[in-house]
Amino acid sequence: MNTVNVTILGCGTSQGVPVIACPCDVCNSPDLRDKRLRSSILIKSEKATVVVDTGPDFRQQMLREKVKTLDAVLITHSHKDHIAGMDDVRSFNFLSKKAMKVYASPADQAVIRTEFAYAFGENKYPGVPKLDLIQLDEQPIIINDLKIQPIQVLHRHLSVYAFRIGPFAYITDANYISENAMKQLEGVEYLVIDALRKEKHISHFTLDEAIEVSRKIGARKTWFTHISHLMGKASDVNKNLPENMALAWDGMLISFDL
Repeated sequence: MNTVNVTILGCGTSQGVPVIACPCDVCNSPDLRDKRLRSSILIKSEKATVVVDTGPDFRQQMLREKVKTLDAVLITHSHKDHIAGMDDVRSFNFLSKKAMKVYASPADQAVIRTEFAYAFGENKYPGVPKLDLIQLDEQPIIINDLKIQPIQVLHRHLSVYAFRIGPFAYITDANYISENAMKQLEGVEYLVIDALRKEKHISHFTLDEAIEVSRKIGARKTWFTHISHLMGKASDVNKNLPENMALAWDGMLISFDL
């Protein structure tokens, strides 16, 4: 039996929480559950270590979790809060003596090549990150003993990839899931899903919308991620959620068997 551990590296929205210079109660809360780095997860099995997204806090997240090896990076989409920290994979390049496998859609690969052009030039400066860009589509990804199923969802008009591993699914930056995608999520027991705030948003699920998606999927346990300071304090929000649902928090661990 293969036990998989998923760590929430960050569950905050693009600005993180606290937001710079914000005087609100959430941003000034002493509760660690209200301190949110940019959204990302760490997936560890017996033989594989994978990160989903390398946001601006990637270095801090890797240090906090004491990650010593990394086999691959999966990119949900190429917005800055999900790729800005990719330069720091060079530490893993140095240790492994090989390029980092980065799974991204063709459109996201184009953005990465532009944002990190210095990593792809003919005359590279010594020490730049070595990135092996691999096409991401809806075909299963095999990384050592992990089988990961990409699932396409929408972030308004932008295609974003969710990922499923056995009974677990991770969906960030989404506000629409097609019928076909919902079928691919059937049987998910542990769900981490985007819920930006309580009020309607143009490209993210609200808390109520995310709750409804979770119920349609039939997840046994659900945690909400990509959370804005506008959501409110974790202590206040959690006490009003269904018993099997809660806001995610940085550093929390989800374990399941394959």
